[in-house]
Amino acid sequence: MDLLFIADPLESFKIEKDSTLAMMRVAQAAGHKLWFCQSRNILWRGNTVVADCQTLAIKPSSTSWFELGSIEGRALNAFTAVFMRTDPPFDIEYLNTTWLLSAAVRQGARVFNDPMAIREHSEKISITEFPEFIPPTLITCELSAIKAFHQEHRDIVIKPLDGMGGMGVFRVGPDGLNLASIVETLGENGARTLMAQRFLSEISEGDKRVLLIGGEVVPFALARIPQGNEIRGNLAAGGKGVAMPLTAAEKRVAELLAPILNERGLFIVGLDLIGAYVTEINVTSPTCFVEITEQSGFDVAQYWLKALEKKLV
Repeated sequence: MDLLFIADPLESFKIEKDSTLAMMRVAQAAGHKLWFCQSRNILWRGNTVVADCQTLAIKPSSTSWFELGSIEGRALNAFTAVFMRTDPPFDIEYLNTTWLLSAAVRQGARVFNDPMAIREHSEKISITEFPEFIPPTLITCELSAIKAFHQEHRDIVIKPLDGMGGMGVFRVGPDGLNLASIVETLGENGARTLMAQRFLSEISEGDKRVLLIGGEVVPFALARIPQGNEIRGNLAAGGKGVAMPLTAAEKRVAELLAPILNERGLFIVGLDLIGAYVTEINVTSPTCFVEITEQSGFDVAQYWLKALEKKLV
């Protein structure tokens, strides 16, 4: 198979834990041909969606770990599969790329995750489709609404809709200290919509990443446990990652959502759960393959490859 990975610059990969690299490694080991480009290398040319891409070989070295071939312009529908693995932010350029990828899909390209599905699933707002599985939640740009929400729930978390890795996440306790200042800063004085949720004490047990692949549930989650006085479990915010089997409650939620999301073209999904509550549905470039594999022995990348090969038959 010819597999094209659209991703961030290879030099930026954290090779000890990068999920996209784990996918590349297993695909190469299985004899598939790898290709690479960045989002900026996807273009409409000659009435076709084309990637100015390069062949990619993964090497065992921890320093010079990749080798790229010369640049070739190839139609996206010439690849067996195309993987959109560029990290957020979901800005206008990201959106432009998904529109080009949708045009490629119309021309017969097989793109994972489906670009239209990515556009339709805000990683934070999409949880509102499943109200029975989410904590008390408010989405607004109005300070007065957030103040009322705080009055009701007393202990809340406020975050921007376009953040990742725990960036811009604040807890406001019963004293309401700095509530207005936080909202004004994050919301740019009412110009940006924010999400507020009731603070979940279960965060002390970890913000768990549950992976859904091909409509099935990976049986181990990565609990990202806050350290010290931190409320954020995100690994990028210093959280400690601990792989563990899913609880019965987590498995029930994941098994209900997995086929629904897969049917929409969301082949890889990262559910974020605190307790049994879904707090985010990550669809852009879900991670934690390596951490789960190393700690549990369950090879997530191999699981992904088998699901992909089954899908492409």
